[in-house]
Amino acid sequence: MIKLTEIEKIYRTTTIETTALNKININIDKGEFVAIMGPSGCGKSTLLNIIGLLDTPTGGTINIDNQAVTSLSRKKLAVFRNLKLGFIFQSYHLINDLSVIDNVELPLLYRSGISGAERRKRALEALGKVGLSARTKHYPNQLSGGQRQRVAIARAIIGNPEILLADEPTGNLDSAMGEEVMNLMLNLNKTDGTTIVMVTHDAQMAKKTQRIIHFFDGQQVS
Repeated sequence: MIKLTEIEKIYRTTTIETTALNKININIDKGEFVAIMGPSGCGKSTLLNIIGLLDTPTGGTINIDNQAVTSLSRKKLAVFRNLKLGFIFQSYHLINDLSVIDNVELPLLYRSGISGAERRKRALEALGKVGLSARTKHYPNQLSGGQRQRVAIARAIIGNPEILLADEPTGNLDSAMGEEVMNLMLNLNKTDGTTIVMVTHDAQMAKKTQRIIHFFDGQQVS
């Protein structure tokens, strides 16, 4: 499903060159749930952004679902990302002025041919999957951290993505809420067959996944 070949990411200024990722080679199978671990600044989030097509590598190739995405134009990348990928962030990235259901509908606004009624139907289904059917009219600031993260998951899955990318999804939650969010992702992986790549500092959460990839100083060490 995901194949990274010789991926490099180098940040350059007039005086300094910093290697964030150094010759990374990773294969992730369809339906796998993979955790990426390592100390802060080791390149985990950079790697996730590259897989998610939010950032471009300095070198190497990215193949997702048999598509060489490094050769796609900016416009085609945006369409591919919207159709294939879902994102969950540590800080939720919800819009406080929009209701829960309007936040969840957002990704479908960028897809042509989907009516308002269909968007609403899919949003309700996604919120049902995360146990928030009774919170559709609430606003993010009326919810707990765990509930906000569940809204973010509903928004990520409304478009039925084949790949879910999660950057520290339990990092801002207490242990009970973290377990709840992790169980939701495990269920999505098991029931829907969603491929999930999760960056985390939490070893206990990582152990629940099928495979752990360790990073250190921009390199894969295991």
